[in-house]
Amino acid sequence: MEEILNFFPELLKEKIRKSKLALIEEIRVRTNKPVILKNNQIEEILDYLAPSDVVLEILQRICDNSIYSFQNQICEGFLTLKGGHRVGITGSAVIKDGKVINVNYISSLNFRIARQVFNCANNSLPFILNNYTNQIYNTLIISAPGRGKTTLLREIVRKISNGMPEMNFNGLTCGVVDERGEISAMYKGVPQNDLGIRTDVIDNIPKAIGMKMLIRSMSPKVIVADEIGNNEDIKAIEYAVTSGVKGIFTAHATNMQEVKENPVLNELILTNKIERVLSIDKNRNIHLIYKKENKSDYEEVKIC
Repeated sequence: MEEILNFFPELLKEKIRKSKLALIEEIRVRTNKPVILKNNQIEEILDYLAPSDVVLEILQRICDNSIYSFQNQICEGFLTLKGGHRVGITGSAVIKDGKVINVNYISSLNFRIARQVFNCANNSLPFILNNYTNQIYNTLIISAPGRGKTTLLREIVRKISNGMPEMNFNGLTCGVVDERGEISAMYKGVPQNDLGIRTDVIDNIPKAIGMKMLIRSMSPKVIVADEIGNNEDIKAIEYAVTSGVKGIFTAHATNMQEVKENPVLNELILTNKIERVLSIDKNRNIHLIYKKENKSDYEEVKIC
């Protein structure tokens, strides 16, 4: 948290330090609006209005007083900080040829505090490991935004990459396509999150392109991508599966019904490209969703 607080003016810094929240996950700073702290589903509204000059001052500190040198990242809508923290940015976008070339009049900053949760996947791993072949089942992790699917994905990758002698599972080479930097939190070429000793990361690239590049160049046994959702992603996953590569992916959906209503995700299920589905509910409990033999409906079992 101290890494984050250094970006704020002294008065706001002290108000955040006095927060009643046990664990702050987000700090939202909006121009001329109260600063809001968030922890899971709990919010705390601070007695502090952030004028436009303070919002700009915070951004200047994030960019080491050189906003221009961070222009490309700002145009992507976020900045990755040392330690894996991320800052979402909104303002008045300048568009040219269908692309964002600048963001003027920054109006909101959303600090997402990175905390890698080690061993959070321990109860889920037995359901996605195939110990007979020392491989994994193709797995889809679903949840609404902010419930921890990327955190769970990150820990699954770390465990699979390092290997688990206690489960008689040898480590596998993993290829992570980190389009928005949320899995590895790459900072100046160095992953800020521990993804294991056998993991290769390619970031800042569309998932469909990155998956094919990793398969061709790094020969992963497991391919990993966050928030799949378009036809290009599906084609890349099909390419991976037919190449003998297993996969772990996440997607936005609160339940299996929403997955089935999404034509892209449903295609993966219908063609058996996905063998396991893990769902995270609003209380961050993890459920295994599976289809019973000779039945069309899905069963759901709470894992933890």
